[in-house]
Amino acid sequence: MNLPDRFAGCLLGGAVGDALGAPIEFMSRTEILQRFGPGGLTDHAPAYGGIGRITDDTQMMLFTADGLIRAEVRGAHRGITHPVSVTAHAYLRWLQTQGEQPQNASVFGVDEPGWLFQIQALHACRAPGFTCLSALKQMPNLGAAAENDSKGCGGIMRMAPVGLWMLGLNTPSADADCFRLACKLAGLTHGHPTGQLPAGVLAVLIRLLAQGQKLADALIIASAALAEQATLSDAQETQAAIQRAIALAKTAKQNRCTDAEHADHIAQLGEAWVAEEALAISLYCAWVARDFEHGIRLSINHSGDSDSTGSITGNLLGCCLGIDAIPKRWLQPLELRSEIESMAKDLCHYGSADWHDPTRPAIESPETWQRYPGY
Repeated sequence: MNLPDRFAGCLLGGAVGDALGAPIEFMSRTEILQRFGPGGLTDHAPAYGGIGRITDDTQMMLFTADGLIRAEVRGAHRGITHPVSVTAHAYLRWLQTQGEQPQNASVFGVDEPGWLFQIQALHACRAPGFTCLSALKQMPNLGAAAENDSKGCGGIMRMAPVGLWMLGLNTPSADADCFRLACKLAGLTHGHPTGQLPAGVLAVLIRLLAQGQKLADALIIASAALAEQATLSDAQETQAAIQRAIALAKTAKQNRCTDAEHADHIAQLGEAWVAEEALAISLYCAWVARDFEHGIRLSINHSGDSDSTGSITGNLLGCCLGIDAIPKRWLQPLELRSEIESMAKDLCHYGSADWHDPTRPAIESPETWQRYPGY
């Protein structure tokens, strides 16, 4: 499988999981089964006035990718860059798409819209998280950490592009650097350590899965990064959630659990409104999945934040299995499918991966700066 397939699988997989989970995000499992039958939701259902509509999860994932590419472009054109500040600027552009403005207008500085901000479909409010909105509105200066104690899942659900962007780094500290960057980006909106550390774990997992590693092997490395980069007290909740998820997943695999039994296990892991639960549920679903479709169905048909667990599970499985593993009936109606795929190709072309698309302009070109201005 080539790298563009993994990148597209990761971003499109996340968007598909997000869109599938959107109609049932605020429903209990009992309500889901009553409405959609004993198998739960298995195909796109109406949400936000259409079929296959993405939510704030995919919106913010795209703006994360936009910010990281802009940071790379800035370094190529200006010789200096700061990925956290440049990506924070991207998040402030997302804030504008939601009809909000930062209280400190000076944090915007010089701004050029680039291509992503100009997509009108992204200027739609799809139940954006209050913590993300409030933290970005209150950001005192560009790249400042959030001054709250939130550990909601709004930090982790947007973080897959970090792992893809840092895929090609071959330094001894690459995994640690990937982990730290994801934590800092999550920390722009979520101040609690448990709102940040699961984001670091996810980013390292995505980086390793995109290299072709197995989930079990990647999780060992990501867990080691967690232990090395966080204090014992800060890491405790995230470590415990991962351990519970994998213990239940191994038991499920050994016992060949039914989907109903999987649902009972997922309920033991929580409802995913907080970051460690979102990571745990997504890890469980990716671990026990027979294929992409099975994993996504498990990840959304639970009480709680179905679109976020669908998105994270889709990132993981899409990165492992590639774009061809995603059912075509799920891809066909997906909102902004071509734009998401284009972003995946740009991330692969302009990031650290050793892959270049000859049809795309060089990073040093004026065309690239126009598409991804380095601010």
